[in-house]
Amino acid sequence: MSEIRKARHRRRRTALYVGVPLALTAAATMAYGTVFGVFGEDAQPKASAASAAPAWATATADGFASVDALGQNGTYGGRDGKTVTVKTLADLEKYATAADPYVIVVAATIDMEPVGKEIKVQSNKTVIGSGTAGQIVGGGFFLGQGVHNVIIRNLTIRDAYQGVWNDKEHDYDGIQMDGAHHVWIDHNDIRHMADGLIDSRKDTTYLTVSYNKLSNENKAFGIGWTANTTADITIHHNWIRETEQRNPSTDNVAHAHLYNNYLEDDAGTAITSSYGNYARGNTNMLLENSYFQGMNNPVIRDSTATLVQRGNVFSGTSGRNESGGSGTAFDPKTYYSYTLDKATDVPALVKSGAGPRTSLGTTVTTTSAVTTLTVAKDGTGAYKTVQAAVDAVPANNTSRVVISVKPGTYRETVKVPSDKPHVTIQGTGSSRKDTVIVYNNAAGTKRADGTTYGTTGSATVAVEADDFQARNLTISNDFDEAANASVQGHQAVALRTGADKIMLDGVIVTGDQDTLELETAGSDKLGRVYITNSYITGNVDFVFGRATAVINKSVVTLKKRADGSSAGFVTAPSTPANRKGFLITHSTVTGDVSAASFCLGRNWHAGGDASLDPQTTVRDSTLSAAVKAAPWSDMGGFSWKDDRFAEYKNTGAGAGTASSDRPQLTDAQAAGQSVAAWLGDWTPTAS
Repeated sequence: MSEIRKARHRRRRTALYVGVPLALTAAATMAYGTVFGVFGEDAQPKASAASAAPAWATATADGFASVDALGQNGTYGGRDGKTVTVKTLADLEKYATAADPYVIVVAATIDMEPVGKEIKVQSNKTVIGSGTAGQIVGGGFFLGQGVHNVIIRNLTIRDAYQGVWNDKEHDYDGIQMDGAHHVWIDHNDIRHMADGLIDSRKDTTYLTVSYNKLSNENKAFGIGWTANTTADITIHHNWIRETEQRNPSTDNVAHAHLYNNYLEDDAGTAITSSYGNYARGNTNMLLENSYFQGMNNPVIRDSTATLVQRGNVFSGTSGRNESGGSGTAFDPKTYYSYTLDKATDVPALVKSGAGPRTSLGTTVTTTSAVTTLTVAKDGTGAYKTVQAAVDAVPANNTSRVVISVKPGTYRETVKVPSDKPHVTIQGTGSSRKDTVIVYNNAAGTKRADGTTYGTTGSATVAVEADDFQARNLTISNDFDEAANASVQGHQAVALRTGADKIMLDGVIVTGDQDTLELETAGSDKLGRVYITNSYITGNVDFVFGRATAVINKSVVTLKKRADGSSAGFVTAPSTPANRKGFLITHSTVTGDVSAASFCLGRNWHAGGDASLDPQTTVRDSTLSAAVKAAPWSDMGGFSWKDDRFAEYKNTGAGAGTASSDRPQLTDAQAAGQSVAAWLGDWTPTAS
């Protein structure tokens, strides 16, 4: 059988040496490149001579994706076509689905519409992120039967999660391949999808998956969905962390070569691994020089599979660690050249080298005015606290300042004053859970002078400056209500905004009562807030205030009260008349609480002001059974029916039909209650 299998391959004439430190690859075929000629912007292609093309535009795959077979000589993607830059979903889909070859540079954050959309990539394409700017949010890519010669590199693909950990309903993968061949998936950060991060199905073969971060997901990487044993796959230098299963699960693969991967289960998180590398069915797997940290059942196999281990390191692991089988080991060097890194070097090498690179997909050295300030608790940054970095931002700054916060828990309060606009606070971890800003003040907590903070003053993070952004971190108020029963005033704000053009992308905002306060700089001022791909957790009025706010493609998590009871309200808008209030759209409302125990909102006439006209619209969202059949409630002696509360096309066990207790928008009304209508002349863009 081995001689028959070997006949399908022709070895590449040019050896590609992989597995070496990134700094040494500049002279190799896979060099990342630095400064090259300008290519088109806004999806305007410009052809250039092959000699002038940046190295990343002509890079070819290693591993099994480099093998000549099935009429395809290795994997080089869109190398022979034009290079285009895309910043919109329409342009990305236009070029990715075209018949012609293209190198497609993704130079912006692109939101998938609808959530879960997978672009059907056609053959001879390279899709590559421009530095770290290329992000695909809420969806991914699909490679169908016969699609070949595709490279997907240097992208962040994230946040299609629908609030259910082991989601059986939403098949929203980062990258799914059904019967494709010659595919290279390299240097991506794929996380927090609704089913799996990568699925290689239905005899997909000549696949190489290298230098990716795969994290924060139930299922990392599934391989199989076939009774045939024909696929050849190389998986190397990937960082797989905080995933439960399919790490990967490799079913019926003729040659599965896994080497120099780092699998990590951090005991300090809520995600626990079920198993690590799994050889299933008739798979023949060679597992070399990988590092397993804290994994349960780090290496397992079916009785029908062949699994050979060499040189792996296991630290803090437990359970099954298997090898053997009736088959014989294969030699990958029969098909391609490769060089192993020492297993003990793998964690440092992969943690520093996996994921998007600033040097990939970039053709020009920019003179951007963006300033970056680094925060690290351990002193490896310029500042040890987030507030110290904020204090260092010049007053009345005119350009973007990014405060880059390394992983850790920062127990402090942070205030961004009104004279420091254009600030971004961004966590640098692989998960939004890695960087946490937390404090525990409540409204009734006393200051040193004996006065109390009040609700507004209790905020862990307070933002009073326009054009603020927060990304990839957690903002928390962990005030303990049960332990502080004697405190008068349990309202405890995690994040308060009081400015315009505030963007929260990929964050967690968590607390109990009054978690997220969305205000404006004054009663006559406009304050727009856009929240996307995020989590908001609380129990009583935990999204409240007078701002104009959109919660889009996010998960609203309902939380029990300190006494264990289930009862609460999601929103408490205090919207001025003739202004827009809160819009929750394409999101999920769920939580581990009793059925029919939460209202979607109640009308807050702050200070008894009868001139206010509170507004919440919940549309195109999934509502769990926790939502009451009559989801709106009165507050402070004012009837919600005299204000603006409505739904439109919600689904789920908590959704309901139109009634006097459950107003539904007409199609015409819904057309005027969209994200664009809410935000007006502002289009949020990650900076």
